[in-house]
Amino acid sequence: MKRQFRKYKWVIVTIFSVIINLFTHYFSVHYYNGSVNVNQNELPFTRVWAQTLTPEVVSREVYQQIPDFPLENNYLSVETNQVVSENTLVSRIVRYHQYVKSRPTVYRLDWKLTLADYLGKNEIMDEQRYPSTTITENPLEKDKQVIKSLTRQQRDELVSVLVNIYNPENQEINQESTQNQQKTPSSQSPSFQLPKPGSADLLLQ
Repeated sequence: MKRQFRKYKWVIVTIFSVIINLFTHYFSVHYYNGSVNVNQNELPFTRVWAQTLTPEVVSREVYQQIPDFPLENNYLSVETNQVVSENTLVSRIVRYHQYVKSRPTVYRLDWKLTLADYLGKNEIMDEQRYPSTTITENPLEKDKQVIKSLTRQQRDELVSVLVNIYNPENQEINQESTQNQQKTPSSQSPSFQLPKPGSADLLLQ
């Protein structure tokens, strides 16, 4: 009986360890700045949420928040030879980021890497793999030129909007952090001025 108990005991311990490891894998929790940050890239419900957001849906949301962002949606459909208005610059960026490069959609760094591809400062973009199968012209080179013409502030704004769309909780955390910073009085350190030429002469007068 004791041997059987020991045998089953180790089986139970092994199963329990496997469950703990699986739980840890899917729910990796990081503590920083006194708050809890859940690894959104590994959470199942985050992946489901991201799957419901098609590039067209994301594109519409981006242009609502950044109305002056370049559309670049004057390309013709292969099937109808009509302008495909939903085939925008943002939708192509999202498709390239998510489907061609398979990069996470909830982190600023990954979106910056994608824009760096367009700027020619990261990975070389393959024209044959660029999202263009439904239109009569490959827009890669023109899209690169448009991204290069944007200011750094415009690119950062695009990254922020994309991250907030895919991870709304990130926007709430940023808003709370900003509010807390505004409420916290800033301690001003005394300012020191370097002596100007002739200051020593004034002391002698």
